[in-house]
Amino acid sequence: MVTTEPAASTESTPPAESTPSAESARPAGPPPFDPELGAALTIIREAVQLDLTVETIPERRRPNPLFPPPSDQELSLGGAFEVSERQVPGPDGAPDISLLIARPVGLAAPGPAIYHIHGGGMIMGDNRQGLPMVIGWAAQLGAAVVSVEYRLAPETPHPGPVEDCYAGLVWTAAHADELNIDPGRIVVAGGSAGGGLAAAVALLARDRGGPALFGQFLMCPMLDDRNDTPSAVQMAGLGVWDHASNEVGWTALLGDQRGALDVSPYAAPARATDLSGLPPTFIDVGSAETFRDEAVSYATRIWQAGGVAELHVWPGGFHGFQVMVPQAAVSQDATAAQWDWFRRLLA
Repeated sequence: MVTTEPAASTESTPPAESTPSAESARPAGPPPFDPELGAALTIIREAVQLDLTVETIPERRRPNPLFPPPSDQELSLGGAFEVSERQVPGPDGAPDISLLIARPVGLAAPGPAIYHIHGGGMIMGDNRQGLPMVIGWAAQLGAAVVSVEYRLAPETPHPGPVEDCYAGLVWTAAHADELNIDPGRIVVAGGSAGGGLAAAVALLARDRGGPALFGQFLMCPMLDDRNDTPSAVQMAGLGVWDHASNEVGWTALLGDQRGALDVSPYAAPARATDLSGLPPTFIDVGSAETFRDEAVSYATRIWQAGGVAELHVWPGGFHGFQVMVPQAAVSQDATAAQWDWFRRLLA
């Protein structure tokens, strides 16, 4: 598998004026949190250590009893899915990677697949994170789920994480018959850092002539290493992933290159200058979170390139609100919109 980044139209950086700096934008105060979400956020901040520094990364990686990883039994949905874990070849010269595979039981013909990339700010998480929600969608679609375990920063900086994700996608498409997957209906999906990696994998697949993705699902995606949009400035010190945390995550991935002029779009997809030729895209984000403006910009530039994108900005949503406060009315609306997109795309 090729591990060098191809020369492509995405490799240059948009003009500096396309992303306002913190000084030039001078945003007003932050938008308010949704009342239900704001009340829950107060409890979350009291129960969970949210301050992130390079020194606290190991601590943040420890299992959190408030968010235990789902077991194979839970992921099987009472026997509806066959759950297994496979070690498959990673990028050239790199270790094997682990794929958690959940296949619908009793599916006669090959079905669609959701290729899932977990979040965690590029520095945390594993391939079980976020899976219950994804498998819930898959159960209604007759779809398989393949979730990739990628190496984390700072121990593995760019391009290691995205290359791991791409290697897993290539293996999945190549073994579609074995997995009872239709290789023409694979959707790459991820939230937060996983959303950024999903966007990067879609760019790599396009530029390398790799698997033809049927769609990309980007939930509150982490796209821009410059960390200088108005929303990033507005939300400093607020929510669960603020300006300071974002800087830690991007610096772990890119080191001293974070914010430089020549950062690769396969590290930070917001750096891509050509967003044409991408599969149908779903993007959603909260109005009260760091990633709001980079997500809106990414959708806008897909439209400007003649592509198909559906964008939702949920009023008063903080980063990860849907997962952390699923009972809130706005969370239920977000879940319904996500499911509706998958249904229209795949059913």
